[in-house]
Amino acid sequence: MAIISREDAQALMKKALSFSKADECEINLNGSDGGNIRYARNAVSTSGYISQTTMAISSAFGKRLGIVTLNEYDDASIEKAVRLSEELAHLAPENPEFVSFMGPQTYLPDNPKLFDEKTHAMTPKQRTDMVEQSLKVAKDNKLTAAGFLQNNGSFAAMMNSHGLFAYNKYSDINFSITMRTEDSLGSGYATRDFEDYNDMDTLKLTQIAAKKASGSVNAKAIEPGKYTVILEPAAGIVLLEQLYGGLDARSADEGRSFLSKAGGGTKLGEKLVDERVNIYSDPEDPRLPNSAWAGDGRPQEKTSWIEKGVLKNLQYSRYWAQKKGVKAVPSPNSVIMEGGDASLEELIKGTEKGILVTRLWYIRPVDPQTLLYTGLTRDGTFYIENGQIKFPIKNMRFNESPVIMLNNLDALGKVERTVSGESFQSSLIPPMRIKEFTFTSLSDAV
Repeated sequence: MAIISREDAQALMKKALSFSKADECEINLNGSDGGNIRYARNAVSTSGYISQTTMAISSAFGKRLGIVTLNEYDDASIEKAVRLSEELAHLAPENPEFVSFMGPQTYLPDNPKLFDEKTHAMTPKQRTDMVEQSLKVAKDNKLTAAGFLQNNGSFAAMMNSHGLFAYNKYSDINFSITMRTEDSLGSGYATRDFEDYNDMDTLKLTQIAAKKASGSVNAKAIEPGKYTVILEPAAGIVLLEQLYGGLDARSADEGRSFLSKAGGGTKLGEKLVDERVNIYSDPEDPRLPNSAWAGDGRPQEKTSWIEKGVLKNLQYSRYWAQKKGVKAVPSPNSVIMEGGDASLEELIKGTEKGILVTRLWYIRPVDPQTLLYTGLTRDGTFYIENGQIKFPIKNMRFNESPVIMLNNLDALGKVERTVSGESFQSSLIPPMRIKEFTFTSLSDAV
C-alpha cells in the first residue's frame, strides 16, 4: 500500500475531510517503499526493505491548530484522528502567524523524469549485483570498502477543505562509498543519486573512491593559510547550500541575515558575488527533476536566485509575504548553478599552485551576519603545482563564507549532479577554482 495512486489518494483524503467539523481542514498523505543493502569491511552487513505510509490531519478553528498523524485508514480510525485533531486545536493557543489553507492551485505538469517504476521495483538481486561490482574493486586493490545502496519509490499528496489537491510520485536510487587503505592512512569517497537506476554506475564511483584512497597515503603537512583551491562538486555543494538555503526574506528584513543592510532593508537587487555566478531552481529540468509543488501546496516554478552575481529573489513564507504584501515564494529546490566548459582535469592543469579538495564535512556556522562557516577537508586532499597533482596533504580546518568564496571565484568547470554530505540533497553545480580560501589549522583525520 505504500505507493498509493492519485485516484486512491484522492478518495482516501476526501473520506478524511468528510469527517471534519473544523473551520478548515487539511490532509497530507505520504508513503514510500524500497530496499537497501549496507556493507562494511568488504562484506555485506545488512539488507532490508522498508514500506510505510503516514496521514497527517490538520484541523483549524480560527488561529488555533491541531495536528494528528496516523497509519491506519479504516473509517473508524480516520474519524477518531479527525476528532482528536479538533480537540487539540481547541486546546491550543492562538498562533498569531497562522495563515489559512490555500484554495485550488495551478501546477506545472508532472515531470515524467521524476518517477521511474524500474527504480522503484528493483529486486534484491539487482542491488546485490551492483554492490558486488563495488566489492570486487576493493578486493582487487587491497582496499577496505564501506558503502550503502538504496532504492525507493514514494508519493506525496495533499488536499484541504478549500478545494486544493496536489499529488506527485518520486523514485530514487542513492549510493555512497568510502574506501580505505589497509593501514587506514588513505581514504576516498564518492556518492550520487538519480531517479533512474540505469544512471547509477557503482563500478565507476567505486573506482573513483579507490583512486583517491590509494593516492592519499603518506600525506604531508603544509602550513595553514590562504590558498587557491579547486573544490570538486561534492566539496562545493556543502558551502553553496548555505548560501541558497539562506535566501530568506524575513531574516533579512529583521536584520538577522547576511542579506540585511545596515540601517534597515535588504540586499535584494544588489550585486552579491562574482558576475559569473548564476543560480536558479527549475523543477522541470530533466537533469534534476522535482515536485511541481512545495510542501505547503504552493506551486513551484523556475526561479532565478542569483543572476550575473545580483540577488534577484528571496524566499517568502506565506505569513511573511502576506505581511509585506508580496508574492509568497517557496524556498529553492532543484538548485542549479551554471558553470563553464572546463573539465576538472583542465582546472587542475591551469593551476600554478593550489589545493584540490574532494570533500568537505562537519560544516558548522560561525557568524550568520557574514555567512561564515567552519569545517574540515577529508577523503583525499591534494597539493597542485605547475598544473599537476604533486602529493597528498593532511586534512585541514577551514573558515570561509560562501559569499566571500564566490567573490574570489577564479574559474568554473562543467556542471555535474552531486549530493550534499550534510543535507543529502542533490544539486547541479560545477567544480570551482577559488582564490584566497582560508585554512586555519591541521587535522589528523583521514
